[in-house]
Amino acid sequence: MFIDQVSISVKAGDGGNGCCSFRREKYIPLGGPDGGDGGKGGDVILAVDTNLTTLIDLRYKKFYQAENGKPGKGNQMTGKSGKALVIRIPPGTLVK
Repeated sequence: MFIDQVSISVKAGDGGNGCCSFRREKYIPLGGPDGGDGGKGGDVILAVDTNLTTLIDLRYKKFYQAENGKPGKGNQMTGKSGKALVIRIPPGTLVK
């Protein structure tokens, strides 16, 4: 079956939450903040695949979302970034 038109929705991943944490050491009162930032959300990438000739692979799934970033941790540790979502499309595909 040849599919030449398909409508899908895509969403990049959300960034992770930051961490509210304060430094605690034995002889240092009021150590100050040391929470880490949340990880970056994943990107959505449309990659041209010359082996594809139709959009049938995109017909049954209407919503695609990249992975969200992980939350930050104490001791200035940044959260892990989300994985990028790669959607393969045939050459000559118009994206609107």
